[in-house]
Parts: sequence; C-alpha cells; structure tokens
Amino acid sequence: MSGSYCRSLYPFTGEQHQQGLSFEAGEIIKVVQALPGGWWEGEKDGARGWFPSSYVQVLEKPDLEHQQRVDDVLLDPLPPHWRCYMSPQGRRYYVNTTSNETTWERPSSVPGTPKASIRHKNSLPAVNGFHSGGSPLHQAEHSHNSLVRKSSTEPQSPGSTSPTRKQNKETTVTINCVTFPSPACMSEQQLLKPSEWSYCDYFWADKKDPQGNGCITGFEILLQKQLKGKQMQKEMAEFIRERIKIEEDYAKNLSKLSQISLAGQEEGTLGEAWDQLKKSLSDEAEVHLKFSSKLQSEVEKPLLSFRENFKKDIKRFDHHIADLRKQLVGRYAAVEKARKALADRQKELELKTQQLEIKLSNKIEEDIKKARRKSTQAGDDLMRCVDLYNQSQSKWFEEIVTTSLELERLEVERVEMIRQHLCQYTTLRHETDMFNQSTMEPVDQLLQCVDPARDRELWVQENKTGEVRPVDVEI
Repeated sequence: MSGSYCRSLYPFTGEQHQQGLSFEAGEIIKVVQALPGGWWEGEKDGARGWFPSSYVQVLEKPDLEHQQRVDDVLLDPLPPHWRCYMSPQGRRYYVNTTSNETTWERPSSVPGTPKASIRHKNSLPAVNGFHSGGSPLHQAEHSHNSLVRKSSTEPQSPGSTSPTRKQNKETTVTINCVTFPSPACMSEQQLLKPSEWSYCDYFWADKKDPQGNGCITGFEILLQKQLKGKQMQKEMAEFIRERIKIEEDYAKNLSKLSQISLAGQEEGTLGEAWDQLKKSLSDEAEVHLKFSSKLQSEVEKPLLSFRENFKKDIKRFDHHIADLRKQLVGRYAAVEKARKALADRQKELELKTQQLEIKLSNKIEEDIKKARRKSTQAGDDLMRCVDLYNQSQSKWFEEIVTTSLELERLEVERVEMIRQHLCQYTTLRHETDMFNQSTMEPVDQLLQCVDPARDRELWVQENKTGEVRPVDVEI
C-alpha cells in the first residue's frame, strides 16, 4: 500500500494525532506507510503526517484527470432518489435515499427495466442521526453539509445537494437564503467502510433502552461493550487468582506430606524407592510453588494492569464525546431558536408592509425600516448559529470516527493481550506437568530395580547370627 495514492473523502484537522496530517475533502495524498491499526502515514504538499484510513479512498492511479474520464463514462443519469458513492477500496456503490437500500449494482434509469442487484448486507437506515429525549434531531451528512449557506447574490452551485424552494418546495425549506433539508428527505450517511463491520459505520443513531424509558446513544453502546469487556477481564484475573490459591495450598500439603516419617524404616531397594517417592513430593511442591508465582506475575498482574490503563482511556473518550454531543445539541437548539425568531421578524415586517399599503404614514415607514433591520439582524443571527452548528457537527463527526477506530484498536489489543496471557497459562501448565514428570522418573527407575531376592540377601548379611547348624550330641 505504501507508495500508492489516495483521495480524501472528508476533511481532517489532524488534531487527533500528535503528528496528524490535515487536509480538505477531495485532496490527493501519497501513502507513505499503511499500518493495520486504522492510522496511515501520508504526504501532501511536502507535509507528512498521520490520518485515519477510513477518511480516504485508495486510487489505482494518482491522475485525477484519468479519474474524471472514468466518471464521465457514467453519463446515464441515476433514477430518482438514487445516489452514487465510492468505497475506500475505490468501488462504486449506490444508495436509495428514500428506502435506504444499498447496492453495488448501478440502478437502471430506464422505466420498467429491472435492477439486477442484491441488497447489500450492510444496508441500514440513516446512520448519522441522533435523538435527544426521544425527539429526532437533524441528521447531518458530513460530506455534503446539511445546513448549506446560500448568499442571495450568489448563484447556486451545480453540485449543491440542497436545492432552493423554487427548485423543490417539498424537500427543502429556505429562510433568509439559508436552505434547510426536510427531515423526510434526508439522504443516507455515506458508509465509511461498506465492506467491513467497522464501529464507525453503525453507531450514529440512538435507540431505546431495554426498559423503553429513554434513549441511549450509539456511542454509549460502544462504551458499554468496552466496559463489559473490562469487567470480564477483572473476572478472568480473579479466576487466575483462585487457581493460584489452589496451587499454593496443593504445594504446602505436598511439602507437609513429604516430611511425614511413616514407613520410614523400610529397608533395601524398596526402602530406597520409598524414600525417593517422599522426596519427589517435596520436589513437586517446589514446582507448583513456582507455577503459582509465575501465574501471578505473568498472567494475573498483566490482566489487572492492562485493565486499569484501559479504564482511563475509556473514561477519557466518554467525557470527550459527551461534551461534543452536548455542544452539538445546544447549537442545534440555537439554530431552531434563531430560525423561529427570523420567521417572527419576517411576519412582523409583512404586517408593517400591509399597514403601509392601507394607510400611508411616516411612522409606519419608520416601523418598516426598524422591522427590516430586525429581520436582517435575525437573519444574520441565524447564519451565525448555522455556522456554529456546522462547525460542531464537523468536529463531532471527526471525533466519533477517530474515537471509534481507537476503540476498535483497544478492543483488538485487549483481546489479543488476554489470548497471549492465557497461552502463557497453558505453557506454564505444560511446563509444570513436565517438571512433575521429571520428579517421578527417579521413582520409576528405582521401582524397576526393586528385587525381593536381593533385599533378602542384604538383610541376611546384615542381621545373620551364624551359619553353623546344631548337630546331634552323642554321649
């Protein structure tokens, strides 16, 4: 992947990385290093830095003119409500903004022609909306700002996704040259990774909690999964702790048993084997003590240490995203308030104008000027609120994507860490069995050498009182 080129799908400020690379949407970036964790190193205009891979699409060739020629081949217009997007792998897919259907096949614009497509597995409702207290908030599409500012003196750009009231009265509402899309006609958020089950695609909307009392945010669901994993990790460490206790108790009992003097008077080759058997218990106790010590230092302690660092990261992410969300909700409320204030000022202006038509009066003309100034001021306030909202929405989108990628990385790291340490547990267990086997080998060897005839011979030689047998006595 290094040495190839990619095109940015979204703007990125670079603040999420100490050496972040900032760029706008549609810029060409040379990939210097593509790491599997979701962050790539790139170069643009002589600057080098890191950026999230989900923000770009890989280009087969860096030549934009060639890319434009490929795009021009598709001159056949799409049917109503269908839009074309490009996956990060450079493959086109199509989204029906009414039914939220997602397909890889290009829909036919000829009436009556069936669309040979299969509904994409990742097809889902609009994924970039969120709710507050059960009421839907504005669903913002990052790649095309949903709240688009239009100057009254500026012609509408051909690529605009928010037509004015004259173009489509049903899908938009335009107040003071600011176009608001109708909630019923909002397009689906462009998927960041349509061929993967990445967190940053599927947790934008809210859903009811299990009790049905309120709403829980998608990001909160992600956090709950991480916290559940953290709790499981604690329980795993407690499990290992209990295993350590069993080993310690077992080792103490083995050591105690090896020191008992029962049957210590057994002699000969059998006595040697018996002594070795008791000694093997002491050696085995030492093996199990070492096993329990290694379990504590190499399995239990790393599980708990990683858990504490993981807990700090999750808490930091939680507070950061919660603050951004609160700011976004507040600024959206400010937009709605400013929008209503502008409508009221316009009604007041219309009323004053009607009064002037009925009765000419200097006072009414002054009132009209005053009402016009207030309407203009309300329009400016609305523009400012829209700008602030768009800034917050852009920041929120960027933080949700980058934080979701970070959560994915942390989860993979956590699971891999647990796997490695459980593998260490099994390795230590196998080693313990091997050491225990080594303690029994001398016992097996001596037992093979036990010889009752030899023991009898040795005992006789040590304890005999004489070989002269008594004879008959003659008188």
